[in-house]
Amino acid sequence: MKKSLSEWKLLQVLAIAFSLLLVSCDGQPNRDYSPTTELVAVSFDTGFEQADDTWNSLSIASDGKIYYSFSTVEVDQGAQFYVFDPVTEQIRFLGDFTELTDGDDPPSIPQGKSHGNFYEYEGKLYISTHVGVHGSVEDGELAITKKGYLPYPGGHFLSYDLSSGEFEHLGTAPANEGILTMTMDTDRGHIYGITWPFGHFIHYDVHAGKLNDLGLISGRGEAGRPGDDFRVLGRSMFVDPDDASVYFSTADGDIYFYNPNRGSIDRMDGVNLRLDYFGTHVVDRPGSMAYGWRQIVWNPFEEAAYGVHGKSGYLFRFDPRKPSLEIVERITSEPSKRSGMFDAHYYGYLGFDLGPDNETIYYLTGGPIYVDGVRLTRDNNTELGYHRKVTENLHLVTYHIPTGRYIDHGPVYHENGSVITDAQAIAISPNDSSVYTLASFMRNNDMETDLVRISDPIANR
Repeated sequence: MKKSLSEWKLLQVLAIAFSLLLVSCDGQPNRDYSPTTELVAVSFDTGFEQADDTWNSLSIASDGKIYYSFSTVEVDQGAQFYVFDPVTEQIRFLGDFTELTDGDDPPSIPQGKSHGNFYEYEGKLYISTHVGVHGSVEDGELAITKKGYLPYPGGHFLSYDLSSGEFEHLGTAPANEGILTMTMDTDRGHIYGITWPFGHFIHYDVHAGKLNDLGLISGRGEAGRPGDDFRVLGRSMFVDPDDASVYFSTADGDIYFYNPNRGSIDRMDGVNLRLDYFGTHVVDRPGSMAYGWRQIVWNPFEEAAYGVHGKSGYLFRFDPRKPSLEIVERITSEPSKRSGMFDAHYYGYLGFDLGPDNETIYYLTGGPIYVDGVRLTRDNNTELGYHRKVTENLHLVTYHIPTGRYIDHGPVYHENGSVITDAQAIAISPNDSSVYTLASFMRNNDMETDLVRISDPIANR
């Protein structure tokens, strides 16, 4: 499955290939971290040549199958939706998000992404779509145009019936915005989203069939003017199943909640994310998630949420009922801890979830690569012939909440020896004791993005 490579992708290919050739004097790969075991990943060939880096968009349904989609940055190609059966190891194409929602006569800027996970409710998967062709924002409108194409029509909520295979269009985001962030109250049938680039908070009631726009949540979002009203938008929310409130964070470090029974968005008092451990951030400039959390999940046993802060990589526990927020542990890879580096991916990592036991956090994070004993950084990698984006190893880290046990299970390598990167999704399957992700790696002398399976080191020990 070959893909069209931009210049930076090509340079990343060269960087990864070069790192695999580097050996120390004893003939072993020149790695900073040498655990007792390494994790070997197996990839599956989906066959989508235009697959680009994918964010979330990977979930396990009650039928035990893995549902996922691939993003694309092509103006004439929509994101593709698939299902993988772990028993037969067969992949089935389910649909093109643009064709399912907007059609192509006349063509519009496509639905190039699904930026959220998929949520199951009453036998259906609920899905959101997002724009994949990014451009500048001018005068409050997406400046993404091409002759012969209509403007981007806005992201959509849709459902997929697991039994019949039928799709249903539910609603369209306001103001031609994409849907960047999605979560769902799977007890009551309420879907929540944050749009891009301005950052509207939207609420869709499945039973009422109604979509509400609650307005902007943080400045003018990523359409704002840097140095003024620009604010990076959060990529993760969670629902407290007890009272139906949904929580999200902002770049400023504030935590907000929305309850559909009250119908208003409120800021939490007495608790925020402006912690010294998270670093110091200029909130009105792009380049990081600032003080906002990167990913967060609800722990039903403790009735509290666990999240990770992007860039610093600190795990924290947030109890919205007290309220309180406390640092738990830095869960970056062991080599990252020892070198003192921030996350190489400046937003942090989305591959973070609670395992089937509801006690173990699984986290796909990065680890530094060394060349002749020198760690690649943003300062020296261009001198070594690398692009400014730092190439890194993928590590699987687990954290057992009751015992506080942190384990870096080591770097993950493709079965062909390739370094795996850009893993921004995770699904932990109890059925075949595996961890799934969507990631990039070298295959057939090309950089490819595909479905990857890693044996679960916790379930298989």
